[in-house]
Amino acid sequence: MSSHGTAIPMLSRKSGPLRGEAHVPGDKSISHRALILGALAVGETRITGLLEGEDVLATAAAMRAFGAEVIDHGRAEYSVHGVGTGGFAEPDQVVDCGNSGTSVRLIMGAMATTPIATTFTGDASLNRRPMARVTDPLALFGARAHGRSGGRLPLVLMGAEAPVPVRYTLPVPSAQVKSAVLLAGLNAPGETQVIEAEATRDHTERMLRGFGAAVETGEEGGARVITLSGQPELRPQRIAVPRDPSSAAFPVCAALITEGSDILVPNIGLNPTRAGLFETLREMGADLAYENAREEGGEPVADLRARFSPELKGIEVDPARAASMIDEYPVLSVVAAYAEGATVMRGVKELRVKESDRIAAMATGLRAAGVEVEEGEDWWIVHGRGHGGVRGGATVATHLDHRIAMSFLVLGLATAEPVTLDDGGPIATSFPVFEPLMAALGAEIERI
Repeated sequence: MSSHGTAIPMLSRKSGPLRGEAHVPGDKSISHRALILGALAVGETRITGLLEGEDVLATAAAMRAFGAEVIDHGRAEYSVHGVGTGGFAEPDQVVDCGNSGTSVRLIMGAMATTPIATTFTGDASLNRRPMARVTDPLALFGARAHGRSGGRLPLVLMGAEAPVPVRYTLPVPSAQVKSAVLLAGLNAPGETQVIEAEATRDHTERMLRGFGAAVETGEEGGARVITLSGQPELRPQRIAVPRDPSSAAFPVCAALITEGSDILVPNIGLNPTRAGLFETLREMGADLAYENAREEGGEPVADLRARFSPELKGIEVDPARAASMIDEYPVLSVVAAYAEGATVMRGVKELRVKESDRIAAMATGLRAAGVEVEEGEDWWIVHGRGHGGVRGGATVATHLDHRIAMSFLVLGLATAEPVTLDDGGPIATSFPVFEPLMAALGAEIERI
């Protein structure tokens, strides 16, 4: 049973060449942040290319609940009339973030230094995920959280009445936690600092600067230090959201393993803190090329061409790259199944606490499809079977996780026997046009 209603079993089978252009949705990370910072600015922010998946729409609904006016003008264009830093009103109802960990963690940060109370909840998957990693640093500002055991949702967050600035060292690489602390620091006096041993995606820092906040990045003892000056007046912006590299990963990886394929994915965001997958795929021997490289809205962008790559090789993925591609490891493991030799992935314990335990979910499904997988708490190894060597024939559990669902649908496009999902419904949370987009390229994916 999907958390979004009746379960939607799906199937993918061996397909002919994938051809054409894949116009993937807008970047999810940037879409969330554009809505939140637009709500904290004074005046009207215009956003084009917003990802209209369920996760981002949950953030839009939450911003309305906090008093901002969010208007849908159609064709993925939105306007946000903000209430200013510290201007959030107390919501009348529970804020339901659905399946979106990004929504709940960033919104908690944005409201944590305003003296209001908010009750947060989510779907069955989100309510199992740990929130203490965010509520603990927010407590340093003076916020108080009251949730279920383990700090899980539903949870009431009481914003700080007299917030103080914070200096916080991330215990594990997490762009969500970093962003929550920086957003909380907006309404605290003085300077708030976040120290990270490994660089994580920097969309929040880039966008904060665009809205007029003073954000500086430096180094201290080999660590990255982000310093935010509190209580700025954020200026409204016009934001063109680049297309999501995490969504692009699915048609790109499908093309690499499906014989004869040649696709183009236009306008992909290539922020260095997000492009680790494409670098890794190239190291494996993938035929990937960047075309028409440019910069839009402070973010590097290019058109990405992906062609069938029958001679992929297993590699040891640089653990330092994990933060830049953490969401792409599931679909990387699919490509690894079609490579020759072992692909070793280390430093990835964050995958254990995503929408599902993604290491366990992918390992179980890959084994059922005839692929050998080894796993530990912080690592896993996929022993590739080469082009044409994956049997398939499995029915896999998606565990309410959109990336698990799409990864196994990609797997089935080149297996000897079809691959079946118990529930593809969660795909709508991040990639609502996945099915028609893949069908237009020539993929044989269907609901059953």
